[in-house]
Amino acid sequence: MDNLNILDLSDEILFIVRKKLNMVDILYSLVNVNQRFDRLALDSLYVRELNMTTISTNSLLYDQNPTIDTQVLSKICEKVLPRIHHQIHKLTVEEYSMKPIPLASNYPQLYSLSLINFQEETLYQYLTIDCLYLLDEPLVCLSTLIVNVEQISHLLPDIDPTKKFPQLKHFSFTTFDRASEYDTQIVPLLNRMINLEELQLYISVGRYDSIYIDGYQLYDQFLIYMTQLKKFTFSITIKVCNKNINVELPSNYDIQRSFIGRVYHEVASYVNTKSLLYDGECHIYSLPYAFEYFTNLNNSFPGGMFHKVRQLTMDDIIAFEHKLFKIISQDFPFLELLYVSNSCPLKDKQYSSSTLITFPYLTFLDLTWTHVDYAELFLLKKNIDLPRLLNLSVEYKSLTTITSNFTDDATYFNFDKLKNLDACEPFDRPENFHQYFPLL
Repeated sequence: MDNLNILDLSDEILFIVRKKLNMVDILYSLVNVNQRFDRLALDSLYVRELNMTTISTNSLLYDQNPTIDTQVLSKICEKVLPRIHHQIHKLTVEEYSMKPIPLASNYPQLYSLSLINFQEETLYQYLTIDCLYLLDEPLVCLSTLIVNVEQISHLLPDIDPTKKFPQLKHFSFTTFDRASEYDTQIVPLLNRMINLEELQLYISVGRYDSIYIDGYQLYDQFLIYMTQLKKFTFSITIKVCNKNINVELPSNYDIQRSFIGRVYHEVASYVNTKSLLYDGECHIYSLPYAFEYFTNLNNSFPGGMFHKVRQLTMDDIIAFEHKLFKIISQDFPFLELLYVSNSCPLKDKQYSSSTLITFPYLTFLDLTWTHVDYAELFLLKKNIDLPRLLNLSVEYKSLTTITSNFTDDATYFNFDKLKNLDACEPFDRPENFHQYFPLL
């Protein structure tokens, strides 16, 4: 301490203060006070990942009503951001500051934009395709954009296909909603990304009076314009309903041929023409499969290896048989969440002990929309081994049926590790309920 001068001591204290306060307070209170404060508050490593929220680094919970004082925000936007805009690589903003901060300056090094603490309605506005104006001006140099949306609105404004995003190199778009706006919204958006090097799409498309999306269409609609594209990974499910036209839908063989001789690597596909609601369903996806989720698997599934998949949904109007679940357990070896929807009874219930199925990592199982046969198949240990099952959704009447109204030996069932049970309706626990569900 004898050799520590006052300036060094002040800097040390300031470092401690900087760790305790959020970045908004630091930029407002310490910048433009003197050179020493500027040096510490605007250190390039410190502002590289700029968190412009009112949340303290020590806070465990988000503030329910976060706001930045108008005067504070105004000073930061006018006096601070123009000085450091070229050093910012990652930017985190909250609802109140979403407009003024991006518009305060251009951010030539920015590659990541995070939005937190937004009201649902406000966040939705910023996630509409029309609000990608941010890529035109303040975030013109953004090179990576990852969009995950729950729903695509039918009321989105038209996209101007003449406005390009020349700096965007990597784009990922994921939605679990069935998008009937694929041709009018998504394709024009992709046509603006002329210099993409990597494209990832996980989408479900609903088409009316049309045909499946295939390799020809993907190429002609947007891939032909992406001359710099090096990697294209996708999983696209297409459900077609034709009421006003009479057209023959392509076979799976036709779908496979459409990917030959283009920019694609290995592609898998399968077609289902036995659907109550649609004229046909088709699933096309690049290999190796790159996503953690696989949706709408049906009896036309051709098999394959899906090491990355953690969540699977199965749906069909034709019964899923024991042998298909055997294939699923092998093809999805690290599956953690499984949703099954099928109201048809199993035709073959003669299971052999030599074909015991095991899902070693499955923690969540939803059988709510299934025939009771699936509860019997999955929940009896002699049929399927579920050593890590923690969460179960199933109709209570299915439980009473497969347990003979809770009179069968409790050790026969995959209930011993369950921590959550959704029985779809209120019920009174039988006297021996704890024997079946010891952790509930």
